[in-house]
Amino acid sequence: MKRFDKVLVANRGEIAVRVIRGATKLGYKTVAVYSEVDRAALHVREADEAVCIGPAPAKESYLVIDKIIAAAKLAGAQAIHPGYGFLSERADFAQAVQDAGLIFIGPNPPSIEAMGNKSASKIRMLAAGVPCVPGYQGDDQTDATLVAESIKAGLPVMVKAAAGGGGRGMRLVHEESKLLSDIQSARSEASNAFGSGQLLIEKAVIDARHVEIQVFGDRHGNVVHFGERDCSVQRRNQKVVEEAPSPAVDQTLRLKMGAAAVAAAKAVDYVGAGTVEFLLGKDGAFYFLEMNTRLQVEHPVTELVYGVDLVEWQLRIAQGEPLPIAQADILDNRFGHAIEVRLCAEDPRQNYLPQTGSILRWQAPSGDGVRVDTYLESGSSISPFYDSMQAKIIAWGEDRETARSRLLKALEDTSLLGVVSNRDYLRAVLATDAFASGDFSTGFVGQFFSQDRIAQERPSATQILLAAVALYLDDAAQLTSEHQLSSEMIGWHSSHETPADFQLRWNNSDYEVEVQVHEGRRFEARIGDETVVVDAEWSSAGEFRYGSGGVRKLARYARDTQALWLDAEDRIERFVDRTYAAAEVAAAGSDGRITAHSDGKIVAVHVKPGDTVQKGQTLVVLEAMKMEFQLAAPLDGVVEAVSVEAGLQVKGRQLLVQLKPQ
Repeated sequence: MKRFDKVLVANRGEIAVRVIRGATKLGYKTVAVYSEVDRAALHVREADEAVCIGPAPAKESYLVIDKIIAAAKLAGAQAIHPGYGFLSERADFAQAVQDAGLIFIGPNPPSIEAMGNKSASKIRMLAAGVPCVPGYQGDDQTDATLVAESIKAGLPVMVKAAAGGGGRGMRLVHEESKLLSDIQSARSEASNAFGSGQLLIEKAVIDARHVEIQVFGDRHGNVVHFGERDCSVQRRNQKVVEEAPSPAVDQTLRLKMGAAAVAAAKAVDYVGAGTVEFLLGKDGAFYFLEMNTRLQVEHPVTELVYGVDLVEWQLRIAQGEPLPIAQADILDNRFGHAIEVRLCAEDPRQNYLPQTGSILRWQAPSGDGVRVDTYLESGSSISPFYDSMQAKIIAWGEDRETARSRLLKALEDTSLLGVVSNRDYLRAVLATDAFASGDFSTGFVGQFFSQDRIAQERPSATQILLAAVALYLDDAAQLTSEHQLSSEMIGWHSSHETPADFQLRWNNSDYEVEVQVHEGRRFEARIGDETVVVDAEWSSAGEFRYGSGGVRKLARYARDTQALWLDAEDRIERFVDRTYAAAEVAAAGSDGRITAHSDGKIVAVHVKPGDTVQKGQTLVVLEAMKMEFQLAAPLDGVVEAVSVEAGLQVKGRQLLVQLKPQ
């Protein structure tokens, strides 16, 4: 094979940074590609060279094969690494790269084609003797056939997009009455996400675990595996927590599943990094789900447990080298336990609504066994055009409990302020007794973190006190610094001491807070009948230490024009100072205004002016961060105006539909 020394990374975000750094460590020159919105992104600055490939929407930049290949030729890159997502599992992309005389750092196009369609791959695996979940993967894709096959398989069933992954186009259906609507919804989401609406039906294996095997093949016919990863903690079929090894897999089962995964890879002459995913039943039986023909998001846990660099392996295999380690040595090298969580820009308390905006403060954790893969920086922005995952926080330990404890501390030390994230949700997941025990299934989130429970959870009002103190302290400190005043002037009055009144909004509720300053750094805050004395010390911009009841703690904070973001008391919360705010308008939706809940793209508009609608009826479908959201009528009414159409990009809070209440 022709050897290469310059690699173009056809991706963005944390995986682009990960691959660029890995390639640079081995001495390769690197080329980044970027959309116009990513011009100043970290992966662009980390690479030796960078090429702009178009506007922000992925369909006009990162998903355009011709632009990627043109960028490689322009920069003189001889090889292309796809990362994951985007074009990474597109056989036509791999073929186009090879047709252009370049090296695709991944499997050959026929292997991707064989495993890229879930229906076709399942048929192939059945022929190869790999155990599969019963269901339907036929060519007849009519709604009637899929409904009938679902009933035949026996509810509950999984409706799955044949051409995709990541939980898109996937529905778990328990009731026959919902089959048709869920099939149609899955087809629509699959078409928008993957360009194909083909679906398959699988019998749902209840209380199973999601266990996957990392495989690696070279161009000399060798295939090995790196044991398993457990990805059972999932929400909407998207992984939340991943770990290696699985608490449910012993050495005997590991060898059986590993052998099945290797057989699956050999059945398609697999080359490079891949993952064979299985459902593992309580009885130890396992069933093939799919094969991901790329590097996985969760590859760091395997790297930490087996002491390897999988990106290095990808590069070496792409150069035509044989696998560097034999199977027996790989298994002998396994040591310790690693757990990874996905830090996402989403609001768990609002049904995981994707979040966008400017990052006011980003602080990554560090320490023994801690690893962070991210592209985040303070001052950068999270856009609506790409995936909601922003970082991966990983911890390794000699045993599972050490890894879990280290990861909990790492999350405590992680600060993402300015955009709502799932950090606190991840900490809550890791802290449950069920997760600590290792005894759980893919039903974990539904069992312990239902949406009703999350939405109703109310943190202690003590944090309101801390917000008031931080708000007052920050203002006062800035004033004393700007005017070169002594800190003793903070809270000074010419007569008797008088408290400052604040009205802070937190979690859609308003709190009256009185803050009185004594001797510059000592604060007394009153909320209702509760009074708390706090000693605060402003140490640096964005941080202060405070003490109450003999315990001193650290708080981090950031402010924008409207809100105070506070990371304290093991939570990140957002507060709005409404002390001098004007009177508010009617509650959202009560005036008949249907607005976008976030930046995104309009996928469908189901109404027109003059239509009569009922409360709960879907009016508009909005796509944000690769997910679809049904925007429903908040009341009965008549459509007065429709301000958008399918395909239009909209901003958060933009008016979409105006209703006249009945």
